[in-house]
Amino acid sequence: MLPLLYHTHHSLHPEDLPFWQDLAAQCGSPILELGCGSGRILLPLAQQGYTVFGLDNDFAMLSFLRKNLTPAIASRVHIFQADFAHLHIEKKFSLIIMPCNTYSTLLSQVRQASLAVIRKLLQPGGKFVLSMPNPVIFRQLPARSAAEIEEIFTHPDSGEPVQVSSAWQRNGQFFTVYWHYDHLLPDGQVQRLSTEVHHHLIQLPEYLEEFTVTGFGSMTIYGDYHRSPYTEDSPQAIIVAQL
Repeated sequence: MLPLLYHTHHSLHPEDLPFWQDLAAQCGSPILELGCGSGRILLPLAQQGYTVFGLDNDFAMLSFLRKNLTPAIASRVHIFQADFAHLHIEKKFSLIIMPCNTYSTLLSQVRQASLAVIRKLLQPGGKFVLSMPNPVIFRQLPARSAAEIEEIFTHPDSGEPVQVSSAWQRNGQFFTVYWHYDHLLPDGQVQRLSTEVHHHLIQLPEYLEEFTVTGFGSMTIYGDYHRSPYTEDSPQAIIVAQL
């Protein structure tokens, strides 16, 4: 149930999709998405004719993605359940992407091992591009927040409303975001599904140093999906890295 609600909720916010589609147009196939989840980015790329490989360690999310593969795109989509640091594919990619704020949730050793794998999988001149929340903002926000309703959408199966609320807490080395999906039933009952995401509280220079150590020689940092220059006030930190 959570993959369905997650996919429906996040599909309401396609603001980043043109950014990834433009990268695909620049680089061409094949494309590898790390942390493809329910396919919010991967499916539109496949529908545009690109050959895409999707990797995630969440079986439920990948099952949801597979169920949404139409015959028209199935031959262009290759899905794997694995972790980033131990990926073995006999393929070279022109573009490897990690959207949806995944990178800052990874442990330091996983990030470094993943970068080493990514470097091996890139074609000469290929790009690795990731997006994550601006780490400066995590330190500027209050230490915790009360749960607030963000939006309401219609459940795709029941037709009943689903209320989305979120809260956060900064504790030690982590900034944790809590998400609640409340399915509001006609009899007044509420079915709640919850999830949480833990972002590491490290700063952008530390992330960039990991790229340099791994052998990436060229890096560009944007502050949003319109390719604005990164500043401490930017909502995102988007890293475009090349060998």
